[in-house]
Amino acid sequence: MNRSFTKDKTIEHIRGPAGKLEVAIDEPIGEERHAWGIVCHPHPLHGGNMQNKVVTTLVKTFQYLGLTTIRFNFRGVGRSEGEFAHGIGELEDLLTVIEWVQQSNKGKEIWLAGFSFGAYIVAKAATQISVGQLVTVAPPVQDYSLETLPSILCPWILIQGELDDVVSPAAVLSWAESRYPKPLILRFPEAGHFFHGQLIELRTQLEQALLQLQEGHFS
Repeated sequence: MNRSFTKDKTIEHIRGPAGKLEVAIDEPIGEERHAWGIVCHPHPLHGGNMQNKVVTTLVKTFQYLGLTTIRFNFRGVGRSEGEFAHGIGELEDLLTVIEWVQQSNKGKEIWLAGFSFGAYIVAKAATQISVGQLVTVAPPVQDYSLETLPSILCPWILIQGELDDVVSPAAVLSWAESRYPKPLILRFPEAGHFFHGQLIELRTQLEQALLQLQEGHFS
């Protein structure tokens, strides 16, 4: 396993299903919570990677809530080996990262967050494993078969910009409203797909919502 250090994160290379996976670990800020966060990036074939600004905003949100947080490049992105596998292999990548975390952090919750394609991947994972908290930002409901996704039983926040021109806000919100149990929905009237000019607001509202969910203020 290779390891190098930067000011704010550790870069790891772990063994994945299709070869090496590039993983960044960001330490918690403030009082440490008994949980680890994992954040997934947008579509690999459309420039998605773990440096995406929505991804790093989600990472910072988790950090400031006291989580050690991991983001990683799916197979074929950055220094991760392999090639795009149409969501099937990318889910395997995420499950591998989760297993790697759990091997040395038994008993700690896993919180998942994902943006766009990454939201699809974490939503699928949340139907297969125990998750303490799920955050999905702009899930691509029209591109992937999210209608057939089993019920998501963990606490779940769905975030959607109402000016999104990549995924249909109407389709996302209709899908979210149809779910049972239904997620807590955060709408951003002035946000496009990439939340340009809205990242601080995204982090602020998400942090407040996560704290309230953890304190049981939302039903």
